[in-house]
Amino acid sequence: MPDREPAAVPDPLPAAVLWDFDGTLADTEPSWFAAEYALAAEHDTTWTDADAHALVGSELLESGRYIRERMGLDLEPAAIVELLIDRVEADVRRGVVWRPGARELLAALRAAGVPCALVTMSYARMVDAALTQLPPESFGAIVTGDEVTHGKPHPEAYLTAATRLGVDPTACIAIEDSPAGAASAEAAGAHVLVVPHHVEVPDGPGRTHAAGLEGLGLNDIARLVRSGRRTDADVTDS
Repeated sequence: MPDREPAAVPDPLPAAVLWDFDGTLADTEPSWFAAEYALAAEHDTTWTDADAHALVGSELLESGRYIRERMGLDLEPAAIVELLIDRVEADVRRGVVWRPGARELLAALRAAGVPCALVTMSYARMVDAALTQLPPESFGAIVTGDEVTHGKPHPEAYLTAATRLGVDPTACIAIEDSPAGAASAEAAGAHVLVVPHHVEVPDGPGRTHAAGLEGLGLNDIARLVRSGRRTDADVTDS
C-alpha cells in the first residue's frame, strides 16, 4: 500500500488574546472627539482634528494634561478627564458601535476556549457601561486606565492582564489600533495584530497589520501564533 501523507498538524491558538477597547473593539473614538470639541466650545477656545488624533490610545491623564495646555483651561487634568468621560459614557449607554468583525472574533475565541482580556486606557465606569452590551464572561480579565500606575505606551497594562489570566504575555496576541497601544503590547512581549482605524500605526518587529477584523477567524489567529506571516489578502507581517 502506498504510504499515507502525514496528517497536517493544526497551528496552535494563542495562550490568550488581549483586546484594546476604544477604536479596536468599539468605535468610541468619535465620541471622544465630540467630547473634546464640546469642551473647547464651552470654554471658547480652539481644538483641531490633529489635536484629537494625537490623543488616540493615550493614557487619559496624559490626555488631560495635553488638553489643559492646548485649550488653556484652568482645570486640573483629572477634572478634564472626568468631564470627557461623562459625555462618552452617556454615548456608550445609548448603545455601543462595535467594530466590524470584532464581536464575532471575540465569540469564536471564547467558544474555542481561548481566554480574552480587555486592556484599555478608558476608566472602569465607562467600560462597565459597554460590557453590559456583551455576553457575560466575554473577558477573563479587565484592566482599565484608572487602575494602572503607568498607561500605554508603558507595558504595565498588558503585563497586568497576562498575569491576571495566568499566561505568558509572549504567548499572547494583542489587538490594537493605535501607536501607543501597539507599543505597550509589544513592550510586554505580545505579538500585536494592528487594525488601524482613525490613526496610522507604524510597522514594528512584533506587529502584523490587518485592514480590519471582519472575516478573520481562528485559523488566521493561529497562523499569527505560528509565524506572524501573511494570513490573507488583507493581513501583512511587519
